[in-house]
Amino acid sequence: MDIKQIQDLIRFVSKSGVNEVSIEQKDFKITIKTNETQPQVIHASIPAQTAPAALPAAPVAVAAAPVTPAAPAAPDTSKYLTIKSPMIGTFYRSSSPDKPLFVNVGDEIKAGSVVCIIEAMKLFNEIESEVSGRIVKVLVDNSSPVEYDQPLFLVEPV
Repeated sequence: MDIKQIQDLIRFVSKSGVNEVSIEQKDFKITIKTNETQPQVIHASIPAQTAPAALPAAPVAVAAAPVTPAAPAAPDTSKYLTIKSPMIGTFYRSSSPDKPLFVNVGDEIKAGSVVCIIEAMKLFNEIESEVSGRIVKVLVDNSSPVEYDQPLFLVEPV
């Protein structure tokens, strides 16, 4: 399996409501367990291609979502308001790929402004802001699965 297939499998497991999936092939084994926040890969191992002795393969860490490098010191986000997901689904920043994004970093929004769409069971739900302010950070990648109450945007009140 390549990383794209693993990511597709993780998305499928998170949408299906299954708690655990294990796949075992002759040279590959993966177990995916879900929890309330996001699915995570618990164990994935690939044995060495030409190992002369039968040594156990070292586990290989596989990221469940794109990983961004951690900053040495986390910025203080306590002064910001958070727009959270009201449901489980897939997060989209625009109504279609050829349409402009609902909001960008630096945009001023008002309560009731549409900030994104969350697709759940083939229904596209417009998510409106409950706060007014300026978008400081988008916390979710486009077309990513989101959980209930997951932070989506940081907003600086004005």
